[in-house]
Order: sequence, then C-alpha cells, then structure tokens
Amino acid sequence: MTDLRSESNGHSFECPPYSLFEGLMQTVGKYPERPAMYFYQNTMPFAMLAKAVTQVSAFLYAQGVRKGDRVGIMLPNCPHYVIAFYACMRIGAVVVQINPMYVPREVAYTLQDADAKALVVLDRLYAKLAPTDDVRALAATLVVSLGGEADLDPTSNASAWDDVMQTPYPIPEPAGIVPEEDLAVLQYTGGTTGRSKGVMLTHRNLVANAWQSIQVLGEDSYRPEDKILLASPLFHVYGMSVGMNVAILVGCAMVLVPRFQTEEVLQLIKAYQPRYFPGVPTMYVAIASHPDAKEYGVDAIQICNSGSAPLPYEVQKRFEDVTGGKILEGYGLSEASPVTHTNRPDGSRRSGSIGLPMPGTDVKIVDLGEGRETVAVGELGELVVRGPQVMKGYWNLPVETQEAIRDGWLYTGDIARMDEDGYYYIVDRKKDMIISSGFNIYPRDIEEVLYQHPAVQEAVVVGVPDEYRGETVKALLVLKPDVSAEGIEETLNAFCREHLAPYKVPRLYEVRTELPKTAVGKILRRALKTSAGALA
Repeated sequence: MTDLRSESNGHSFECPPYSLFEGLMQTVGKYPERPAMYFYQNTMPFAMLAKAVTQVSAFLYAQGVRKGDRVGIMLPNCPHYVIAFYACMRIGAVVVQINPMYVPREVAYTLQDADAKALVVLDRLYAKLAPTDDVRALAATLVVSLGGEADLDPTSNASAWDDVMQTPYPIPEPAGIVPEEDLAVLQYTGGTTGRSKGVMLTHRNLVANAWQSIQVLGEDSYRPEDKILLASPLFHVYGMSVGMNVAILVGCAMVLVPRFQTEEVLQLIKAYQPRYFPGVPTMYVAIASHPDAKEYGVDAIQICNSGSAPLPYEVQKRFEDVTGGKILEGYGLSEASPVTHTNRPDGSRRSGSIGLPMPGTDVKIVDLGEGRETVAVGELGELVVRGPQVMKGYWNLPVETQEAIRDGWLYTGDIARMDEDGYYYIVDRKKDMIISSGFNIYPRDIEEVLYQHPAVQEAVVVGVPDEYRGETVKALLVLKPDVSAEGIEETLNAFCREHLAPYKVPRLYEVRTELPKTAVGKILRRALKTSAGALA
C-alpha cells in the first residue's frame, strides 16, 4: 500500500496497488453470490459477472486484441458495458469511451484518433455505423442487443453478443498490469483547438479515485444490502468512477438505468430502494419536482454525489426535503479521473462550495498570469491539483500535455478561491465550455458544423443560463449577404441534428448584423455570453 499524504487537508490516503481487474477479482473472491448488477428484472451475481468478463475477454483475444490495444465501447448503462469494460481490463486492453449519442462523423474521429482495434456497440447504433469504412476496418465489432436478435451483415466483421457468450474460445491468462504505467481508459474531452483529446487514465488513476471516493464516505458505510442507482452514464468518467468502479471495489450492487426518465427511475427506486445515487443536478430537479415522489420510497436514498455541473442551493434543498438524504456537491474533470474535491457527509457542507480536496490530493490556487505564484486566501486564481488520480497525459499530444501538467500539477483552467477553512469555490468555469444537463459541450465542435452551412458567415456558440439544464446552447450568427433570416432556425436545427450528437444541438438561435471583435479580429465570446444570457 502506498501512503500518500495530502498537504492540503492533512488526510493520508492508502492506494491499493492492484489493477482494476484484480480489484474486481478480490470482490468476487469475497462475495461471489452477492448481486453485482440489477437490470430491470435480471440479477447478476459477482461470480456470474466474473465468468462473463472472462468469456468476452477470450473473444477479444481471439480477434487479436492484446495488451495496450484500444477497444471502443459505445453502450448505454447496461450489464454489457460493465462486462466489456472489465473484459478489456482483464487482457490489458484500453477502453475508448464513445458516447452513444455520437453521430457517425464523431465516432469515426474517435476511432481514428485512438487507432482502435475493436468496438462494442448497441445494435441500433451499429446499423448506422456498419457501412462506414472506419468500422469495417476494425478487427472485430461486438454487437449488443437489449431485446431480440441483432441484424448483422454476414460479410462484416461483426459478432452478436449472445453468440459470443456461447462460443468456446480458448481462455487467455490475465495480462500483467503495472498500475502506475498501463492505461485503462481513453476518455475523450474537448480542447481549445476544437479537437477532442484522449485523456490517458491509468489503472492506478481509476483505482485511486474510486478508493478516494470510498474513503470520504467511509468503507464501513457500504453494507452488503446497499445498492447504487446508476443513471449517470458510464461512458462519462464521472459515472464510471464514482458509480461503477466504486460498486465493483466495495461489492455493492448497481441498479443500471440506460437513460434517465423520471417515471422509470422512480419505479426503480421503489423496487430496489437504492441507498446511493450519484447524479447531476437535472436528475435531482426532476425527482424533487415530481408531485408523487414520496410515494415511490425516495427516502431510501441517503447519499448523493452531485457532479458534472454546479449545484444550485434551491435544487439541493428541495431534493433533500423530499428524500431526507444528503447531496454532496463536488468537483472534478476528466483529466483527474474525475474527482478532486467534494463536500463531506458529516454535516460540514457549505452551500456553493465544491468542498475539501479528496484524500491524498494537493491543491493550490495560483496567479492568473504565469501560474507560478500561490495567491492569498480569498483571492481569485487558477485551481491546480496534484494527486494519484491525475492523468498520465493526452493521447499523442505531448505539447498539450506539457501545457496541462507542469511539475506534476494539473492546471484545470478553472477560476477559484479558497476560504479560511480550506473550502474551495469555483468562481468561473473554463471560459468556453458549456455544461448542459451534466454534459460537457465545447463550442468549437458546434461552430465548425455551423460554418459548414452555406447560409452562415460567422458563428459563435455560448451557454446561457437555464433553470433545468444549468446551461442551454445558444448560437449567435451573422448570415451571408442576401440570405434571409426567415426560417433559418429550422434549417440550421435540422442541419445540426445531422452532424452533431443531440445534446450539442443549439436550442436557441439569434441572428445579428455583426459580432463584436477584438482589434485583431477575434470574436469576443465572453461579451456575447453576457449579452446572450440577458436576452435568452
């Protein structure tokens, strides 16, 4: 065990030295018959999970996937995701997280950039991807059907999940993993250049962040009968770490929800009575606003971790009044696996604060210029962190890696302050990023699509306040000469839906005669965000 003492909060942290797969197998050895997952009417014990993981790892190995090879997973929350993820961990493959809402263009970029060798994908998503060269060039595609049989092209490289589970492949030995060095996940996130970047997360990064989350609550607080409601997507680092990996390492059952729909989630709460519910503010708003929420036994929920977006105080209060549980707001980013801060469950929460650093995490706030000097208590600066959860770097981007990690410190790009008691507050998010319903949205992705439309001369995308989503995507446009603004919103909306994941499509459009710019011609995004928010 490695003892990592945090200079920022004085709490020591012991990080188990094992890989994610070894962590799973320790739990299987302790609790083989304990439920690992509930998925509607189906229950999967840990021993059955381990057997399925071995089988899928054998399939991938038979297709030529080896340690270090990248495997895309494009699935909603379902048992197949968990099985495929840990199958990759067993043979040392690297999971490439692919949002199921991505359109083929976005999937192609991710597969190309990661140089992926295989893909695990939902059947209805595969139908759109099957004809593409990037998917046909893979060594293997494993197609998952959640109902009925998958319709596969017999000339393709695709295999049906159910067929794979019944085929006797040779069983490979688990790969030898060096947790500090070997990659487990490529988590794609946006960048200032507009290109998505693959965040390289090692086994140690992810094991450490899961155990940091466990230690904050106390390992003894997880009981054999406890369940974790997982509506937060596993393809996002937040749901993967504080949901799936925590559940696997402590031996709690996951109640998997493919898509958050209020009525369905309430029915699952009533049926399974989960004690833990990591989510995002929009989920808490939806449950607290339901007129009959209490009739579903929501008082079973005791601990909620809120991430991915700022948590308004009124949302927290309303949800806690309905459930009697506690929401612990935290902070993180993909580059830190993701959690670096959280409020504690012992009553020392502070409204508006992201809380205290995670165990074993060093934090400081530095000047906004060169980022070399630590600022005084209460002053604004850039939040920088250091700890076992900080990424190895960006995939094939050494320059960007050097900019983000300096002398072991991760520069978050977020503006923050610390109070006299060591609680941290985010004052401003990364200047361009939009957070809508828990999704990170990078304006450049959308702007590049808007600029492809023949009617658009200039475009800038900003986030404007939204009571439900946190922020809503708004596009401000200058049209080309002689182009009429009549019907342009409907036209651009249809165009964007062809080229972007649904959550990235602007919900608001505004046509202007010109956009404000600096002396060198750079569009003043911050000024537009302020004015657009006032007019939204």
